[in-house]
Parts: sequence; structure tokens; C-alpha cells
Amino acid sequence: MSDKNSDQPSRLSSVAILPWMVALVLFLVLAGSVTMLGLGLTADRPAEPNPEMAQDEQPAMAEAPAAENEEPRPAAQEVAESHADVEAEPPLVSPVVTPTPPVDEPAMPVTEPQEPVEALEPQSVQLNEPPVAEAVTEAPQPAATSSKAGDVVETEVATAPSPPAVPEVVTRPSGVSPNALPPAPDPGLVETSPLGPLPRIGLDGREPWKVYARPHNNGDERPKVAIILSGLGLSSAATEAAIQDLPSEVTLAYQPFADNIQQWIRLSRAAGHEVLLNLPMEPVDFPANDPGPRALFVTLSPEENQDRMRWALSRVSGYVGVVNHMGSRFTTSQESMQPILAELKARGLLFVDARSAARSVATSLATQMEVPRAINDRFLDNREVSRATVDARLAEVERIAQDAGVSIAIGQAFPVTIERIREWAATLDRKGIALVPISAVVDRQSDR
Repeated sequence: MSDKNSDQPSRLSSVAILPWMVALVLFLVLAGSVTMLGLGLTADRPAEPNPEMAQDEQPAMAEAPAAENEEPRPAAQEVAESHADVEAEPPLVSPVVTPTPPVDEPAMPVTEPQEPVEALEPQSVQLNEPPVAEAVTEAPQPAATSSKAGDVVETEVATAPSPPAVPEVVTRPSGVSPNALPPAPDPGLVETSPLGPLPRIGLDGREPWKVYARPHNNGDERPKVAIILSGLGLSSAATEAAIQDLPSEVTLAYQPFADNIQQWIRLSRAAGHEVLLNLPMEPVDFPANDPGPRALFVTLSPEENQDRMRWALSRVSGYVGVVNHMGSRFTTSQESMQPILAELKARGLLFVDARSAARSVATSLATQMEVPRAINDRFLDNREVSRATVDARLAEVERIAQDAGVSIAIGQAFPVTIERIREWAATLDRKGIALVPISAVVDRQSDR
């Protein structure tokens, strides 16, 4: 009886403990689930600090306001205000903030302890981080002590070095001289004809020989020499050498039957050269000496010779007049020369008598008809082409200019002639002689 009574309390004790054990296991399972759920939410987004950890983290969280109350850092605030006012300026410091981890932080189940700190306001952390203050101190701000953000910006603009002045560079096309003549033709000086454009006197009285002339100093009282290089346009090499190598005061004369003559005259005027047109005329030894196609002959009628001259005049524009090519017979005939000079006068052109014949009547007849005219004094290379011959003729031209005040010489486009003219022209200034275009000596010589 006593044994039976003693076993009953032990059974009751086992029955009483079992529910508590089950409850404890359930509690542990539930607590583990809650903990795992909390860890998952914490990894997805920065959550509020765990109430159980609030008491441990309170000292670390309180350090930031204390530091803010002790050092307000006005320089950092100025930078922040300047960023808000000036939109065009980039921020002086990077907006990425790396917070300083707390010292002696207790162990936490959270694997990323810096996540809760990122929940703080970025501006408050930026103002209190030591790297921000260092960046402001190191930045080259001349007016960092100013109390206004606008003053900082104005000082930066005022102290910025101005860019160096870039000198203006004036470029010219290849082959264009600083003394380039205006492009030709002048529309007001062109007459349309079946042969092509012909020169004419403008409705306002302007004459082509004056409009297309190279300007010169009329007040220069030094002896004047005009040099004409004749027969251009037939050789490209010789023509280009004459345009590029000779002084721009040298006058260039072109054959009317040359190819690309308008292009050559355009280049000549671009280099500053005054231009004449060769007018082929009959020589005394024709046909042994041929002046070229469409030349003027004494055996032709005045009308036919005028038609041939109009053809030559229509080939190109921009010249001041004509110079006879050969013509030792034609220029001695007054009947042949009179209609030619009348046509030149009506079109406002000048005439240069090359004096291929000593008995030429062209000069005296031009004077009587009031045609602008000039007279050749020497051929530089007519009978012999050499340095000695060309130099001797140039010396004679100098002497004539010093005696009469004006002299004219005609040469051809031989390489030696071009070379000697170029070298001789460089000596004229120290000799007191002026090299001028042909238009500068019109009507300044006596008839002969």
C-alpha cells in the first residue's frame, strides 16, 4: 500500500513537466523564426535599430550631435550654400560619405553594421566629417574667409587669368601680292559684241586705261623707268616666272592668241602687275618673220584690220592698252594706223609704240589724235640674249631716265632677261630711280 502511494507523485511530476518542455521548444522555434525574419528585413532595407540594441548604441549615436554643437564649421556651410545658389559650378567635395565606425561597438547579429548609419541625414553627416573640412581647406579658394557664397564665386571669376591675346593672322592666296589689283573686268567698262566682251568708256566717263592701271605716286619726282615684258602667255614656265619673280611694278604684255590668257591676266593682276595686250602687226620682212594669226597688214582694208583688232581686244579683259608686236612696216603707214588709233581712243585704251621702225608715225599720229601714248626707248634682248647685253641696255635706260626724266624698255620672257631685270630692280632705290608701271609715264615723252 505504501509503494503504490509513493509512485503516484512521481508520475504526476512527469506529466506536469512535459507541457513546459513542449512550450519551451515551441518558444525557441518561434524565437528563431522571428530572429531569421528580422535578419532578412535588415538585409533588404535599413531598418530602425532594434529596441534591444538601442541602449547599447545610444552612446555612439549621441556623439554626432555633440560634435555638431561643439564645432559648427562655417566654411563647410558656405560651400553648401554656394552649391545651392550656383547651379553651373560643380560641387567642391564628393557627396559620398564614409562614416567613422564607432569604437568598442558591441557585437551584433547584424552582418553589416554600417547600414543603420546610412539612415542619417547626408547633409548633417557631411558637415561633420573631417574629410569634408580637409577638402575645403585644400581647395584653392582665394576668398574662403568671405561670409557670402556669392563673394566666393565673384572672386574666382575676378582672379582667373585672362587668355592671352591671339594676334590676327592675315592670310593671302598663293601668288597674291600685298599690292594686288582689283579683279577685272569692271562691268561698267564692258561692251557685249558677237566676238566677245570689248572694253569701252563707261557712262560716267571712266576710261579702262585709268581704271585698270596700277596706282603710283604722282608726287614722286625721281626719274622714272617703265619695263614691259612682252610676248607672254605662249610658255607657261616663262609666264609664271615673270608673274612671280619680277617686281609688281613691271608691266606684262600678253599675246592675244595665247591659251588661258584670261587666267594669266587674272594671276598677273593678283600679283600687282599692270597688263598690256600685244597687237600683232606686219613687219618689213614678212613672211620670213611671221607676227602670228590675225595680224594687221597694210594690204587689208581699214575695216578688216579693225575687225582683227576687235577680235584681239575681245580675247581678255583687264588690260590698260596695247603695244605693237613687230609692225616695222605697219606702223610706218599713216593710212593703216589712223583707224587703229581711233578705235583705241574710242575704247579708252592707251597705245605703246614699240618703235620697231625708226620711221614709225604711230607716236606723232597718236599725239595729234589725243590718244594716250608712250614710246619705247630700248629693246633689252632684241638681237642678242646674254647677261652682258641685258645689263648694258638697262644701264642705257637709267641714263635716259636721268636725262629726260622718263624712259621705257621692252624685253622678252627669256630666263636671263627675267633674272637681270629682277637683280637690276633691286638697285634702283639707292640710285634714286623709281620703277613704275607703263600708265605712270603716259604722255610724258616727246614725239620722235
